[in-house]
Amino acid sequence: MKILLVEDDKSTAEYIVKGLTEVGFNVDHFDIGSEGLFASAINKYDAIILDRMLPEVDGLKIAKTLRSTNNQTPIIFLTAMSDVDERVKGLTAGADDYLTKPFAFSELLARLQNIIKRNNGVQANIESVLTLGDLTVNLIDRSVVRSGKGITLQIKEFNILVYLLKNKGRVVTRTMLLEQIWNYNFSPQTNVVDVHIFNLRKQVDEGFDKQLIKTVRGVGYRIDDE
Repeated sequence: MKILLVEDDKSTAEYIVKGLTEVGFNVDHFDIGSEGLFASAINKYDAIILDRMLPEVDGLKIAKTLRSTNNQTPIIFLTAMSDVDERVKGLTAGADDYLTKPFAFSELLARLQNIIKRNNGVQANIESVLTLGDLTVNLIDRSVVRSGKGITLQIKEFNILVYLLKNKGRVVTRTMLLEQIWNYNFSPQTNVVDVHIFNLRKQVDEGFDKQLIKTVRGVGYRIDDE
């Protein structure tokens, strides 16, 4: 599913994009109102997350413009304006929901699922739990459980595990992990991947009969339950 995010606060935008991407959404982000409005006109989105105060064109104008052209894409306003009058303005402009900052990502996700469901008449197909054999990873609360035992992982270890699970049965190279987890587009000549994989294995595989994380010599790693 594809989401349009129009938000000019960098940290808020990064937080939302990261969270939505982790649960399976594709996200287009713009920090200028006019660019977001243009994107909404030429692309089809399953929902729009819209800040109220934006450069060039504000959120109210974007919502009103979309509705005036019969664009019924569900809209959530995300803003620090919490007064009742401001919420009414947002809903009157055509928003389907209104969430005030600060907010919990879990609430944003629940509201997003709800408006997509209402619009489509079906449950949004969002992958929030990954499983492999007796291993379960919850992407919402970031919990990891194997054979009923809770496992505590560092952020990078958790992200590596999620990436491996999303590619289960396939070889994931060190370069792929450096690009996806560390955002490197070059080889930093470091063993950081191997160190984190070693620590991840200690948490996920140590003490269990079946080892899930395998080394593909000279290439990278693979996770499976064979």
